[in-house]
Amino acid sequence: MNRMKKLPNEYLDDILVRLAHHSSALEGNTITLAETISIILHNQVSSNRSIDLREVYEIKNHEQAFQYLIQELEQDSPLRLQTIKEIHALLMDRLQYDRGQFKSVDNAILGADFMTASVQETPLLMQQWIDNLNYRLEVAATEQEKLVSIAEAHIVFERIHPFADGNGRTGRMILNYSLLQHGFAPLIINSKEKATYLRYLAEQDAIGFSKFIESALTEEQQRLQRFVNKEQQQISPNSLD
Repeated sequence: MNRMKKLPNEYLDDILVRLAHHSSALEGNTITLAETISIILHNQVSSNRSIDLREVYEIKNHEQAFQYLIQELEQDSPLRLQTIKEIHALLMDRLQYDRGQFKSVDNAILGADFMTASVQETPLLMQQWIDNLNYRLEVAATEQEKLVSIAEAHIVFERIHPFADGNGRTGRMILNYSLLQHGFAPLIINSKEKATYLRYLAEQDAIGFSKFIESALTEEQQRLQRFVNKEQQQISPNSLD
C-alpha cells in the first residue's frame, strides 16, 4: 500500500508557503512570496502597499486546505469526491457562497478552445474521474505510469472545471494529494512557468506534462533532502546531560 513519506515540519511549512504563493499567482494574485510568508507563518500582512483583502484570503485559505490534505494523508484516506469538495470549500472560504459544491451554472475558461462540462454532466464525470484515477494509480507498475496518470487526471479535471471558481487552485492541491499519497515529493508550479503549464493543459499533453512534473520533482526532492539533513542535525534537548 502506498503511503505518504514522513516529512519534516519545517519542510511542510516551506511547501505551504510556496504552494500558496505560486498557485495563487498563477490565477493573478499579486501578493509576493515575502508577503505570503508573513501572512501564513506570522498571521499578519506585512507590506508597504495596499493589498486587496480577497487576495489575502486566497493566500490564507491555502493553510487550512493544506492542513486538511496532510491530515487526510496521514490517516491513509483515499481520494474521494468528498475530499475534493472539502478542499475546494476550504480554499474558497470567505470567497464563494457555493464553496464545496459543484457548479450550478455552466461556465467557461477564458481563451479556451473547448467547452467545459455542463452542470448536468459534472457529477457523473467527476465520479468517473476519481474512479479512473484511483484505479490507474492502483494498477500502475512504474513510477512513470503513476506520473502520467496524475498528469492526465489534472488536465481532465481542469477541462471538466467542476466548480464555479477556484478550479485551478483546487486542481493543483488535488494533484499534490495524489503525488504525496504515492510517495512522491510535492509539485510547486512556479508562476514564471505559467505559459508552459497552460500549454500542457490546452494541448492535453499528458506525456509532456508528466515529464515536466518529473523534472520538477527531481529538484524538489533535493530541496526536501536539505530539510531532512537539517532536522537530523538538530540535537534533541532530552539528549543533553
